[in-house]
Amino acid sequence: MHLKDLQGMAESCQNHGDGFGAFRTTSAILALGWPDDVTEQWLYDHPDHFIQDYGHIDLMHIGWTEEAIGLRQFLNMPTGASENDLLEYNAKNHAYLVGVRNAGVHIGVRKSWENDGTWKRSPLVIQRNLVEPAATGLQVVEGRTRVGVLQGRAAEGLFVAEQHLAWVGRLRCPT
Repeated sequence: MHLKDLQGMAESCQNHGDGFGAFRTTSAILALGWPDDVTEQWLYDHPDHFIQDYGHIDLMHIGWTEEAIGLRQFLNMPTGASENDLLEYNAKNHAYLVGVRNAGVHIGVRKSWENDGTWKRSPLVIQRNLVEPAATGLQVVEGRTRVGVLQGRAAEGLFVAEQHLAWVGRLRCPT
């Protein structure tokens, strides 16, 4: 199963009022066995946005766990090739990006950064060898604003935590 296989389903649920609740209970999504937060951020919220960088990956081969990742690893983490400069842009504009996130699901973003030194919602990162077999480490899939803000705050010497929760996608071990 690939991103393009789910694109129409996500758009249909969004456009016809069925919403995420209907999307996450389809047989295709249930077969993945992914956490709802990962499914919503990657497959539902942005059904076509990631096809260029991740469309070739068989989603059935990815398993997800929420893990604490050290600050240093995030400071050098890349994102997909189609938007490889986005993290740097977000880092330079971190204060603005936090400031405008003050309504709806974004209420509390500024407080999370100021009080906890981290994001409110875990971003998604993936093993780079799932994208390109010779690559190592992790890369940001979704949450590039969050990771860019972290990088920008750290560069300016603002308070940031030493550990940050993220959903980590890795090659699923066969059972």
